[in-house]
Amino acid sequence: MSTPAATAPTALAPDPAAAAAATRALIVGLAGLALTAAGIALSPDRHGPVLAYLVGMTYWVALAIGMLMLVLIHHIVDASWSVVIRRQWEHGLAAFKWLFLLFLPLLILAWVKPGFVWPWMDLNHVLHGHGTVGTDILYQKKSGFLNLPLFTGMTVAFFVCWIWLSARLRRASFTQDADGSVGWTSVNRRTAAMGLPLGALTLSFAAIYWVKSLEYHWFSTMYGVWFFANCVRGALCCGVLIMVWLYRRGDFKGIINTNHFHSIGQLMLAFTVFWAYVTFSQYFLIWNANVPEETFWYNLREVNHDGSTNQWWYVGLVILFGHFVVPFLALLSYRFKVTHHIIRRIAYWILAVILVDLCYNILPVLKDGHGDSLPFLSLNLLWVVTSVIGVGGVCLWAYLRSFPTTKLIPIRDPRIGECLTHHE
Repeated sequence: MSTPAATAPTALAPDPAAAAAATRALIVGLAGLALTAAGIALSPDRHGPVLAYLVGMTYWVALAIGMLMLVLIHHIVDASWSVVIRRQWEHGLAAFKWLFLLFLPLLILAWVKPGFVWPWMDLNHVLHGHGTVGTDILYQKKSGFLNLPLFTGMTVAFFVCWIWLSARLRRASFTQDADGSVGWTSVNRRTAAMGLPLGALTLSFAAIYWVKSLEYHWFSTMYGVWFFANCVRGALCCGVLIMVWLYRRGDFKGIINTNHFHSIGQLMLAFTVFWAYVTFSQYFLIWNANVPEETFWYNLREVNHDGSTNQWWYVGLVILFGHFVVPFLALLSYRFKVTHHIIRRIAYWILAVILVDLCYNILPVLKDGHGDSLPFLSLNLLWVVTSVIGVGGVCLWAYLRSFPTTKLIPIRDPRIGECLTHHE
């Protein structure tokens, strides 16, 4: 089927309240970024604040990727119940170009001061008890993949792919509101067919490059899937928060019903189990094989060099119970999934623990003279908060800027009728 001719999307009337909210979000975001920059400039050890900024960047990129993947999945399976919620995820995709801009300082720093963020970029970086990166046989075997030019090119390619897919999805969806052509649904379905494998590959390599390679000695075949689980869980939680917000504002009254909340709650439960399966499998396989090149990653997050328990062991317990046990038990309840204030609290809880999970994967790369990971409760946690607020404020600004540019829901989507009458 040929691509239908584009018609200018029908925009809503200017919304002063939305514009004011977007301005406030941008101000808060810029303030958070300014505080993070001050922390980097004033901290005696700038490594901690920079890694905290990487946590904030990875967190919001993960949420945006999750929204992208959910939109692609919606189109590839021709879902009906999620049509109205899909529009809000499409608005969230507007953040990708700004996330790319915010990631550029990390790329520039990688070229100006190689090894400062990712140690393998500096061949003279001294490894604790292993000589230098350049003389390390493991790095030599991986140098075809772990090198600065390829890292830079791949990172740019990731964002180009995400921005391109987002633009295609948004353009087709928004234009359909104006001309009503069913051809735009076919366009998005074709985009989803190529976008899902592209999204899977790019999110996996992004997680490996940005996070896993911080300790490049470590091996894991499940890292991309772990990251995907967090991406989708985070995006589902964002969807819940937006649904509750718009319902309380009055926009979604008469549009979404109890069954919409139940359906998204079921997906939250499914991906909670999926995350637990992937994470347990990774831990169990590494523990069972007992290979030093793999077990050291968990050892750093459990004990110090003298055998004493460190703070990261307790963080691991928080992740175990907070990321799985608590949301799993809560989401088993039908009432919890359909009661707005309860499902909203569950969403906030999961979003918070996803952030802790990313801290658990990134911050232990900071080590003391004995090679022990620095404590979780330190000044670096403050810079994580400022980074999350800073990058998040910009993302929220992008969402609120996009929000009034088209209809609240895809009014001419072929399955909008099924969505508005969705039942279990």
